[in-house]
Amino acid sequence: MRKSIASYLTLTLTICILLFVSFSSDETIDLSKYSTAGLELYYTVSQDQSIKDNALASNEVNKPISPILGKSFVGFKEALAFKESRGDYFIVNTLGYLGKYQFGAGTLKLIGIHNPSLFLKDPELQEKAFVANTQRNKWILRRDIKNFVGRKLNGILITESGILAAAHLAGAGSVKNYLRSYGIDNFEDSYGTTIEYYMKKFSGYDTSSITANKKAKAI
Repeated sequence: MRKSIASYLTLTLTICILLFVSFSSDETIDLSKYSTAGLELYYTVSQDQSIKDNALASNEVNKPISPILGKSFVGFKEALAFKESRGDYFIVNTLGYLGKYQFGAGTLKLIGIHNPSLFLKDPELQEKAFVANTQRNKWILRRDIKNFVGRKLNGILITESGILAAAHLAGAGSVKNYLRSYGIDNFEDSYGTTIEYYMKKFSGYDTSSITANKKAKAI
């Protein structure tokens, strides 16, 4: 019995000494010796399979993706539409101008549209109307485009897109007066926007895809 008690005491003392030595040692454990390579690992959280790997790697995941329109014709008409109405197809301003490109009823008649109410409800027709009106303005201003593009008036470089944007604002006749007066006759609309402002703001877009057409119609 005494031998058993002595054995237990000896074992306990040995364990205490080993623990003391272990905790008092300055030696650090080298974790690089341990690896999970080759082991089959199991996780309680699964990856969402609907999320693409490249999306997970990107910090732009939550940002909307939009096309870069640049100085293309689409870029031209969208920039102009944003200035006119912030791109709203169904808006009517305080002067009665309609839709995304803010057409007046008189201009709509010139390109074959006689029902402003239906026009306002039809985005596709509004896009056709913009193209038709731009074609018509390009025909009316064809000589002025030839004579003035590349020149500077009041420090502004004259470009075809600037001329066509200004014609959308003020009408082709007012743009002719501006150019042929060498920038003196600067039309201003009811909101204080001038031909010169549009000439500068919408300068340098590629409108070469628009063909000059005296009889252009949206319908």
